[in-house]
Amino acid sequence: MLKKSTLVLWGVVLFVAWNALLLFFLWTRPPAFDNHSHLTEEVIRLAQDAELELEHQKDLLRQIHRYSALWSKKRKKVEETGRFPPPAAASNPGALPATEVVLHRSRASPDAVLPVVVIACDRSTVRRCLDKLLHYRPSRERFPIIVSQDCGHEETARVIASYGDAVMHIKQPDLSDIPVPTDHRKFQGYYKIARHYRWALSQVFRTFQYQAAIMVEDDLEVAPDFFEYFQAAFPLLLADPSLWCVSAWNDNGKEQMVEAGRPELLYRTDFFPGLGWLLLSELWDELEPKWPRAFWDDWMRQPEQRRGRSCIRPEVSRTMTFGRKGVSHGQFFDQYLKFIKLNDRFVPFTQLDLSYLKKEEYERSFLPKVYDAPELRVEDLQGNQHRELGTVRVQYSSRDSFKAFAKALGVMDDLKSGVPRAGYRGIVSFLYRGRRVYLAPPSDWTGYDPSWS
Repeated sequence: MLKKSTLVLWGVVLFVAWNALLLFFLWTRPPAFDNHSHLTEEVIRLAQDAELELEHQKDLLRQIHRYSALWSKKRKKVEETGRFPPPAAASNPGALPATEVVLHRSRASPDAVLPVVVIACDRSTVRRCLDKLLHYRPSRERFPIIVSQDCGHEETARVIASYGDAVMHIKQPDLSDIPVPTDHRKFQGYYKIARHYRWALSQVFRTFQYQAAIMVEDDLEVAPDFFEYFQAAFPLLLADPSLWCVSAWNDNGKEQMVEAGRPELLYRTDFFPGLGWLLLSELWDELEPKWPRAFWDDWMRQPEQRRGRSCIRPEVSRTMTFGRKGVSHGQFFDQYLKFIKLNDRFVPFTQLDLSYLKKEEYERSFLPKVYDAPELRVEDLQGNQHRELGTVRVQYSSRDSFKAFAKALGVMDDLKSGVPRAGYRGIVSFLYRGRRVYLAPPSDWTGYDPSWS
């Protein structure tokens, strides 16, 4: 606490010293112009500059007073509880601490604080994302919102600042271009995104010492039960070492391809979905030393990072993207992303038993469900034949057959390190003309082939 008091004192000294230097500069500045009118203009300009600088310094003093009061409260709470707040990032002195963190941190507890980290850049439409997060957030203490901004975009910064202490605003300090190979110049944006993610995750887990975090991008809108979903799935992530993330996203979540009447359905997937995802600090300990320079999400999908682990994903997405404009230039947006169904029903996930998603239990129930389903040809499915069969299975045996069948049925057909989007053990579950379909490899499937990418 002595350190905090010293900082306040130095802040006051800085305030006084700066204004003394400013006045000395104005008094001793030699005339720059002989012409009387020019001299008058220069004096007026200097007066305006001085007025702006004084306003800036008054704001700095207000921040010092605010922090002084805040630190007094925190000092009292530390004495009473032995807990301390995470420090505000140095890049943004005006940021308020998000919440408290237990002094001794080992493994996350099921009731740990889950900050929502919004990755922002130059979209002033981040307001849409933040409005929904704040509207549906059940607890400010359990779910603090941290907006990490790159790009230095002033309009976006003003939008974020307009929320005051409802969110914590931190700014990525390094806005420089990144040296890239000549053939990657058009991908500069992907390099900057990877750099920003690394910085933001390090702030959350190293500086603020959180035990887990929910990552959201500034062009995502969340569902009414977004927080409920992550709160319920978090203990599962803690308990099952075969899981490495919980995602709010279904890559094949078009409205006609999901069972909207059963929004409680959850699945395991070997494909890293992103787009609203929860990770533990232990995972960042693993990934940080080898974090890539670009294309971080596809890097996450490589076998060396996934290491046979899975994520939880919903039948009906708990996020949707409204950002067609971005570094990907609308890739997939017009064909897939803008049609993703956002769940509009609140599911009380914390009151449900989600233990069926643990690896052994899940495979014991899910795999028989898939391979006991009658096999049907794509042509028969497209012809709407054999409706009496109910749930059916379409079997593929090669990369080419998967891509052909997926395209014919409207499923995303791209593969990353051999893993299909939303797939588990190669199985992709979706609705086609109102019936459940499993696009699946043979039952003796032995693993993914990265050459299928």
